[in-house]
Amino acid sequence: MEKFRNEVKCHPILAKLLLQRGIDNYDSANEFFNPSLDSLHDPFLMKNMNHACLRLTQAIQQNEKILLFGDYDVDGTTAVALMYSFLTEHSSRLDFYIPDRYTEGYGISSQGIDYAHETGVHLIISLDCGIRATEQVAKARSLGIDFIVCDHHEPGTELPDAILLDPKQKDCAYPFKGLSGCGVGFKLLQSFCVQQELELAPLYKHLDLLAVSIGADIVDITGENRVLAHAGLEILNRNPRFAFRELVRLAGRQFPLTLSDIVFTIAPRINAAGRLRSGRHAVALLISENEEEITAIATEIDEDNRQRRGIDQQITKEAVQMIESDSVLKNSRSLVLFNAQWHKGVVGIVASRLVERYFKPTIVLTESNGKIAGSARTVNDFDIHAAICKCERFLDQFGGHCHAAGLTMSTENLEAFRSSFEEEVAQSISQDDLTPTLYIDAEMSFSELFQPTESLREVPKLKRQLMRFEPHGPGNLQPVFMTRNLYAVESSVLKNEHLKLQVIDPASNISLPAIAFNLAGKSDLTASGLPVDLVYTLSINKWNGKENIQLQVRDLRSSV
Repeated sequence: MEKFRNEVKCHPILAKLLLQRGIDNYDSANEFFNPSLDSLHDPFLMKNMNHACLRLTQAIQQNEKILLFGDYDVDGTTAVALMYSFLTEHSSRLDFYIPDRYTEGYGISSQGIDYAHETGVHLIISLDCGIRATEQVAKARSLGIDFIVCDHHEPGTELPDAILLDPKQKDCAYPFKGLSGCGVGFKLLQSFCVQQELELAPLYKHLDLLAVSIGADIVDITGENRVLAHAGLEILNRNPRFAFRELVRLAGRQFPLTLSDIVFTIAPRINAAGRLRSGRHAVALLISENEEEITAIATEIDEDNRQRRGIDQQITKEAVQMIESDSVLKNSRSLVLFNAQWHKGVVGIVASRLVERYFKPTIVLTESNGKIAGSARTVNDFDIHAAICKCERFLDQFGGHCHAAGLTMSTENLEAFRSSFEEEVAQSISQDDLTPTLYIDAEMSFSELFQPTESLREVPKLKRQLMRFEPHGPGNLQPVFMTRNLYAVESSVLKNEHLKLQVIDPASNISLPAIAFNLAGKSDLTASGLPVDLVYTLSINKWNGKENIQLQVRDLRSSV
């Protein structure tokens, strides 16, 4: 490590973190710290891209009507907004369609195909959906409508009769498989620019939308995703579109935003439109240039998000009561919960909350249009999509990826599916997958955090350098540190949930503030006067125009 550290001239902790990420020479470190759009892959490496680009070009040149068909979540709506905003400069015959979550469900719908036919559409471009829509695409083709599918979900054994763009196709040679649905749509537009010899700058100005999709869809922040998210965040923070300014203002937050801020600030509000109202509102918000219209829509969406929070908290409470009163559920390897009255728009959020609490693969279901439908979430590296595939004989429709999925079934199949899914999980899941794991990147003392000449009242250089590891997300998580034998010289409980601490490292006599969210249950330990080991990330606390370092505690334990 010493040779590498001298080559890149960085702090020993930074060198260790880089090596953990597979970065072991100057060139790879330079590429990591300076992500460049010049490093993006040739879009024509993706299977069927040349065909898709030619069909899009033909539609524009022949003035055919094009319909952009997107999923109702953040990935789908940002993909539609990005493609619509860019193609408006090249076509006057554009329209978009977002299916209703409740009456149409996920993906390409028969109603959407009918709408396209009735409005004279010749080409549909689906975004973040379509890779399993064999029947719906066949219906469109029978009506004389061509189809380009831009998707990133796992293909089924039978593929739609369309021009398919999906890097997860088995015979697709595209080097990066982790694009979001919006990312696949972006690659189609990139190919269009290359083929038409157009400047890429007008396309790149919409990368803020792509950054939001990358953050919201929890895809790996590696390879192209990290490059695209980095560039998109620069645009979002340097010159945010008015829609994002309004959403951030309503959230009571300020720029600059990190990718994590997007996940907890912008993404829930865009999602709320599709959960309680219509995803069309989200697209309208993102493509509008009228500030009055944007303010009105953003206000409505923010109120939707407030309602959504109340609904998902109530359903989570009911789900917990259901589990706690059922010994079979409590002792099972998986959770499959159903209540016909639950709101379909929040079952995915509830599933995520239950995974956090019970740490089992979880499916939350409700009734929708005479069917049972819902969302699945998983733990660690357990592939929930693969487990659902093994039970597909009981399902009408399903789709997703290893971390999350959606599914629909007939009412009479619920118990058979529940039993089959539990059997599959029990046979294939490992004890490691069922064990919550907190990974620690490095152990350090407080003295390693500050250089000898640095003031303890200022943000240390190491933290400033760590900020260059952003954007953070799966595959490039925020570095987690551990320091042993600390003492809490101050300890108080906030809102009956959180701990506010001042901890001192006796080896260096350095004292730092810390906040431990949802760890109020360990207040007796911090107040005991005994030494503790802290696992934490580093954050910057801003107060009265001043900045100082603060520890965000992930967990703590007794040192003795």
